[in-house]
Amino acid sequence: MLKVTLVKSPIGAVPKHRATLLAMGLKKLNKTVVLPDNAATKGQIQQVRHLVKVEEA
Repeated sequence: MLKVTLVKSPIGAVPKHRATLLAMGLKKLNKTVVLPDNAATKGQIQQVRHLVKVEEA
């Protein structure tokens, strides 16, 4: 499992990146969600890596 935390505001981000964050369940700054460690999740994280912090859970 991966702990993903939103650490930077998506206000000026590309709309596709904002949609990815919403799909991951990240709506507010410093919110943390636990997601499965699979290829789909890693692809989402790779797309918005400049906005999030990832840790092993």
